[in-house]
Amino acid sequence: MAHQDNIAPLEPVAPKPATILVRRALRNVSLMASISILTLIVICAIFAPQIATHDPYLQDLANRFVVPFWMKGGSWDHILGTDHLGRDYFSRLIYGARISLMIGLFTVLVSGTIGTALGLSAGYFGGRVDALVMFLITVRLSMPVLLVALAVVSLYGGTLKVVIGVLGLLLWDRFAVVIRTTTQQIRSQDYITSAEAMGCSPLRIMIQEVLPNLMNNLIVIATLEMAAAIITEAGLSFLGLGVPPPEPSWGLMIAEGKNMLLFMPWVITLPGIALFTLVFAINMVGDGIRDVTTPESRN
Repeated sequence: MAHQDNIAPLEPVAPKPATILVRRALRNVSLMASISILTLIVICAIFAPQIATHDPYLQDLANRFVVPFWMKGGSWDHILGTDHLGRDYFSRLIYGARISLMIGLFTVLVSGTIGTALGLSAGYFGGRVDALVMFLITVRLSMPVLLVALAVVSLYGGTLKVVIGVLGLLLWDRFAVVIRTTTQQIRSQDYITSAEAMGCSPLRIMIQEVLPNLMNNLIVIATLEMAAAIITEAGLSFLGLGVPPPEPSWGLMIAEGKNMLLFMPWVITLPGIALFTLVFAINMVGDGIRDVTTPESRN
């Protein structure tokens, strides 16, 4: 047994960074709660045909303004009641999640691509490229998003593609500003200098070296812009220039029920709560990711 005395004790294995982030995320109550809410909404949107109890477009004028089941005169056949055309409110709320999530996701893809490309170019090359990008950012910030969106949508019509395109072309500035600043900081790192010395092209350096270090910032900005796009679309739909009827947009549902606010407030309250819950969950996911991934919180 003497040979066992020469065996060195095993050193503890340090957890990988990804494992540390997962542990921190699991301990973040607000992040996990918001992810759960957002996941539930996404599931409802994906499986809307299976979850919805009625056709969201089917009109039944004989059953207009049926109240929700918990109110006197309510029916379990229409859990959340019906609107002014007799359409099932629960089904329209479920399908409305599809529209809001689709607009938020595709708007972020368009605006994120534009803003990231401009921010990377300005931060990496500097000089005249940086000056040009800053000029474009200044021009964009001088344009009020809602007014420009109203003008464009009124000219070309409020289709889903037009709304996504307009919002995508108007909400890229935050991506560009943050990515530009972060890229300028990364640009001076030694591994960037080494890649340049090895003869790597600027495009390869930006994609393989710089961009992976920007993912945390991109995720946080994407959640903020996704929430902003959903709110803006709801505002456009409320004004009658967003997603056209009979699509079950939450903003359009609020607009259709505004005349009944004093008599049947639930026709506005229900889509308002749905819109608030979705935007709140997205913002809380972004805040939670920022808290988990900031260097100050990794100690």
